[in-house]
Amino acid sequence: MRDRPWIEWDWVGDHLDDIRAATFEHLRLTLLAVAIGFVLAGVLSAVGLRWRRTLGPITWVTGVIYTIPSLALFTLLIPIFGLGSIWSAEVALVGYTLLILIRNIVAGVDGVDPAVRAAADGMGYGRWRRLLEVELPLAVPAIIAGLRIAAVTTVGLVTVTGLIGLGGYGSFIDAGLKRQFPTQIVLGGGLSVIMATVIDLTLVGIERVLTPWNRGEVARP
Repeated sequence: MRDRPWIEWDWVGDHLDDIRAATFEHLRLTLLAVAIGFVLAGVLSAVGLRWRRTLGPITWVTGVIYTIPSLALFTLLIPIFGLGSIWSAEVALVGYTLLILIRNIVAGVDGVDPAVRAAADGMGYGRWRRLLEVELPLAVPAIIAGLRIAAVTTVGLVTVTGLIGLGGYGSFIDAGLKRQFPTQIVLGGGLSVIMATVIDLTLVGIERVLTPWNRGEVARP
């Protein structure tokens, strides 16, 4: 393995179609997991914010899921959904996003200035209208910060799905390790880093659009 160059560009040029297919699959697995996780986290956060006693159990369960090693969880789901099934990956990937997203949504809403809440109440806003029209817009920086962490983490976790028969950049890494072929290993890892960076910068741009009053200070995850 050491006698071979880290990148054999001829091999890369001959496998552009495979790289393109892996990119689409890696992006699909990532965006689907983050999108489903965001919807579920939004619902669970709303429940936790409305009935505070439920917030502890919700974060405890999602915290337990977050601590399970990814490969172990993927493997446990194979008997249920099958080897190579997208849901063997997505159920686990969604689970890993929940704790991050719920904590950031709740923290963002709780961080709203009490004076703003009082002003909304004085204008006749009900609890849910105040949440949707006042608190959530002001919580956008914290929510986007959670999305950035969840998305970048998911990009990395998707590479592990190559070990359970799915594609994405993880398939290059898996094949490269089996063949002792550095080009595939470096390609899979490098492209994962690039994708994570692009998604992160895209979310930063979305935050700037959604929070024009806060463009001087972009939220950091």
